[in-house]
Amino acid sequence: MPAEAIVLEGGFADPVLDAQSSFRTLMDAMARPATTFKLQPRAKPPLPLSPAAGAIACTLIDADTPFWLDAALEGDALRDWLAFHAGAALAPGMAHAAFALIGDPASMPPLERFGQGTQDYPDRSATLILQLDDLEGGVPLVFEGPGIDGRAVIAPRGLPEGFAAQWAENRARFPHGVDLILTAGDAIACLPRSARLIPAEG
Repeated sequence: MPAEAIVLEGGFADPVLDAQSSFRTLMDAMARPATTFKLQPRAKPPLPLSPAAGAIACTLIDADTPFWLDAALEGDALRDWLAFHAGAALAPGMAHAAFALIGDPASMPPLERFGQGTQDYPDRSATLILQLDDLEGGVPLVFEGPGIDGRAVIAPRGLPEGFAAQWAENRARFPHGVDLILTAGDAIACLPRSARLIPAEG
């Protein structure tokens, strides 16, 4: 398929309704941290970006929110696809990105290297969209905090080594810090910076 066709195809068939549907699911997931939701993929981005991550990108990224791609996703086809379907521009570096798409979370840079927000605008921090192997079968992570009834447990596979320590540091920077959207197939779960990871026992 010609490169031009790849760029033009695969976006939302109905940009308004499809974005609204995805946005509702994302807001539900952000309101209930560490809880898995099903997101109906309504986009078909160029590989290796998954349909779920592509739908999230088309829903959240726009001309005012530059994006960054890790080495696993970096490529002209995906950059051009996001520019065409989301109207977004590539950030000059990860620290300047409003959204970062991570195709290889196990090797991603430390969370502290992404935008942390400012004193006046802590919301101007980065949201990381991680493309994981699975949201089950990994090391169980127990969270508590706003939106969580008691405690919530999630066990994603493919997170970087030392993630627990990184997340504890991210939470300690609140109200600064990054938010995460975890994806695997058509499943998503959100980890807002307000979610506190309970240290593993033993």
